[in-house]
Amino acid sequence: MTEVSDDLTDLIDLGEQRPNRVAPWIAMAIAITMVGLFVVLIGADSEGGQDAQSPLLGRPAPEATGTLVDGGNFDLSQRKGSWVVLNFFRADCVPCIQEHPDLVEFTEQQAALGIDGAEFYSIVVDDSREDVEKFFADNGGDWPVVLDHQLIDVAFGVALVPETWIIDPSGIVEARIISRVSTERLNITMQQLREVYTG
Repeated sequence: MTEVSDDLTDLIDLGEQRPNRVAPWIAMAIAITMVGLFVVLIGADSEGGQDAQSPLLGRPAPEATGTLVDGGNFDLSQRKGSWVVLNFFRADCVPCIQEHPDLVEFTEQQAALGIDGAEFYSIVVDDSREDVEKFFADNGGDWPVVLDHQLIDVAFGVALVPETWIIDPSGIVEARIISRVSTERLNITMQQLREVYTG
């Protein structure tokens, strides 16, 4: 009887000493999931932003007025007859900094189209004149920048910058793109919207 007890005790001891072989598999599954999520996020960013829903889509743009950095006045309702692109940004926003070269390229391409090109405006969100002026001096870009405004970001429901909106020549909101946007994405979106608008 003692021998049987000793054998059982040895088996129990061996079971306690056996390494847990499930833990490495769980760790590997978690690592693969994290890598997959990272790849998806990188892929989504490289596509140049994501379309986002808004109750404003297909409706007249809200009232949007303000003062430009150069001292001029901005009134979105006076821009009818032109395609208008509004880009909400802040000078210390990392995705805003990353997308800026694309915006410079896009505005240059639109300027080359003459009267058929879209008007482009940056709408500053929670930032100072000094920081905005330094940002443009360091990074380029000579389009109008709306600094002092009557809560345009609130009227458009902007939660996080950057965010880009496209308004057609009749003043209807046609697109909302959240996160960093690329030149290619803007050009494709503009082309598709123009085809629908004129078609």
